[in-house]
Amino acid sequence: MKLEDINKNLDLLNDIDWEMTPEMAVTLYLEWGNNPALGNNIIKSKRDFSTYFVINTWHEPVIYLIRRNSEDGVELATIKMPKGIETRFLESVGHNKGVYSIEGEVKDWLKGELYNA
Repeated sequence: MKLEDINKNLDLLNDIDWEMTPEMAVTLYLEWGNNPALGNNIIKSKRDFSTYFVINTWHEPVIYLIRRNSEDGVELATIKMPKGIETRFLESVGHNKGVYSIEGEVKDWLKGELYNA
């Protein structure tokens, strides 16, 4: 999927959890799941899932839309950032390799592309 595909899918747009981070997803779905420290985010079955964005910089920087439950994580979409945003993001993380939350300028850009297009 690409940005245009997500934009056309209202159910998918409504499923996006803009506050979910990679760390929260690991805690919620992979490390004991039903962690009371997470408040109301209790996993009851494999039908419970989260749909969220991450930025992966292990190769070239890309944004992935992930759907995760307690059994699996599926990449639903791969999105390239505009060059300027990509450059500023990489500078903000010290050009380190990893998987990051979307926030700040990247999050604002994505929301603009998905909801204002």
